[in-house]
Amino acid sequence: MSFRIETASIRYPNGQCALSQLTLAGGRGERIAVIGPSGAGKTTLLRLLATALRPSEGRVELLEQSPWALSAGRLRRLRCNIGMVHQAPPMPPRQRVVTAILAGRLGVWPAWKSMLSLAYPADLAGATEQLARLDLADRLFDRCDQLSGGQLQRVGVARVLYQRPELILADEPVSAMDPVLANLTLGELCKEAATRTATLVASLHAVDLALRWFPRIVGLRSGAIAFDLPAERVTDVLLRELYASESESPPVHGREPLRMAALSAGGDRPKSACR
Repeated sequence: MSFRIETASIRYPNGQCALSQLTLAGGRGERIAVIGPSGAGKTTLLRLLATALRPSEGRVELLEQSPWALSAGRLRRLRCNIGMVHQAPPMPPRQRVVTAILAGRLGVWPAWKSMLSLAYPADLAGATEQLARLDLADRLFDRCDQLSGGQLQRVGVARVLYQRPELILADEPVSAMDPVLANLTLGELCKEAATRTATLVASLHAVDLALRWFPRIVGLRSGAIAFDLPAERVTDVLLRELYASESESPPVHGREPLRMAALSAGGDRPKSACR
């Protein structure tokens, strides 16, 4: 089992509950898309899996380990096997793309190699290979502040591909890309997961992309799971219920779930759902 969450809740200091009594598990090699309206808790769920957040209550197991029971050193080693793709990758503006890619291995390289690689990139061929998969090989020595939003997202994906983690987490990884590049990028993430039997969990606003690339769909609303189903069993009715609110138009685009166009759901952040 790659991860297991049991009745976990996350409450912020202001009293807001981002996740409520959530139970979810993912096996090795699974590809899971998390969908839902804005403020549903998708990013919070991924941050919980990345050990960036500790649950207020409940249990979390990652790669058959309890992260919050580990020593600092063992927790660092666990985090080396978890790769996170951010919607807005946190890269210094003046950093070179090659340095950003090679940062994916800093957790496993010895300190001297990590420091040396800042001045003399240690694996140009490896960085170029991952960028080429995402049609960015010609931007190897560009600065990150010279890239568009979509290019920067692809650099973030390339860094995780270079990292080769056992658990890949992707938070809106293609939100700034056109449809062609979005499909290319998700295809490479899915190919990587399948090739290495890694687990891939991605949050997506575009429902059609979730249904196209992910065999398992988790619908999240107000910090709780609304449904957890194979993609072929996700119906228009379920999607309308998931996204319906006073300020959101439910998706209506044909009768077949797999023919749905991308859904861009807005709306205010929901009220606390903690019980």
